[in-house]
Amino acid sequence: MAKAVKKIVLAYSGGLDTSVILPWLKERYDCEVVAFAADVGQGAGELEGIEDKARTSGAAKCVVADLRKQFAEDYCFKLLRAGSVYEHLYLLGTSIARPLIAKAQVDCARAEGADAVAHGATGKGNDQVRFELTFMALAPELAIIAPWKDPTFDLTSREAAIAYAEARGIDVPVTSEKIYSRDRNLWHISHEGAELEDPANEPSDDLWMMSVPVAQAPDAPAYAQIDFERGVPVALDGVRLSGEDLIERLNALGGKHAVGQVGLVENRLVGIKSRGCYETPGGTMLLTAHRALESVTLDRDTAHHKQQLALKYAELVYDGKWFTPLREALDAFVDATQRNVTGSVRVKCFKGHATVAGIESPQSLYSTDLASFTMGAEYTPADATGFIRLFGLQMRGRGGD
Repeated sequence: MAKAVKKIVLAYSGGLDTSVILPWLKERYDCEVVAFAADVGQGAGELEGIEDKARTSGAAKCVVADLRKQFAEDYCFKLLRAGSVYEHLYLLGTSIARPLIAKAQVDCARAEGADAVAHGATGKGNDQVRFELTFMALAPELAIIAPWKDPTFDLTSREAAIAYAEARGIDVPVTSEKIYSRDRNLWHISHEGAELEDPANEPSDDLWMMSVPVAQAPDAPAYAQIDFERGVPVALDGVRLSGEDLIERLNALGGKHAVGQVGLVENRLVGIKSRGCYETPGGTMLLTAHRALESVTLDRDTAHHKQQLALKYAELVYDGKWFTPLREALDAFVDATQRNVTGSVRVKCFKGHATVAGIESPQSLYSTDLASFTMGAEYTPADATGFIRLFGLQMRGRGGD
């Protein structure tokens, strides 16, 4: 017997899973379901008509929240300043959006007087953890409903879900001939499923949506100057922009040059290896520029320690532990490291690559005189003799072992 609830707020995207989960929740719990849709920059096409679609699917109400600015400036840019990447390649586009969406969903549930929240994440993936940990951290009094983990939920294949939707006259944006699970937001788009599930298969050129295939990228490079203040990107080519506008413009430029395309087999939190492809054109350009600026503004010890903590930060984000004391403590460390990360970086986009063309900073620690091969008065080479003898003392002591 399902737990009696009066009203459920469902994280709703209008995609296949949530389109069938909405009517299923009504049938299963016999209560009102409010569809909550978060605009995190997935594009007008995905949100167009979403309110009518939600009502057609049985929603009592559809709430659409514009979270683009907050997502860019309070989530993506924090991730950027931390320099965090999961398993070398994944720029955490889906992971970083989930805590914001879940938090806004909790706010909606409280405003609507709901006593339960629901999500459409599967029992195999990471998103179930990200949603539910956020619910637990921010609203432990709310019941959590996860249909994919309900034994009575029999729509456990995408083919079955498509058939269920068609039987109820619900339009879904996939077909049985070409089934990809995609998640798009301001920071990236992910592609999973179908032939991608076999790591032996190369992604086809028609997979990419935010960017062109490398073979179709222009034969001439493009340049972008990104200005940072205390580690935060604030301007593009001399024009100050809001966070969401800056990312969107970099996405357009980077996408035109096939920047930010990766495919990887990653280790999910639940222990499953998963193969997916990601497009993060603007994020890749920003990360490249930010790292370059840090290379001239951070001292060696701070830079190296920050690299270590960036791995932990990435794990926290990936594992859905955004609303934790540790993440807040790491942010405090990152804030301290970013005090002098101010300046401009020119990024070159060409044939799928974003590379650094130049760095300028009023806080630069780089000294041309010290770096030069020409010896000057500021450096005495003979001093290195004693330093090396002491530095290698333990190795001399082992002499010949």
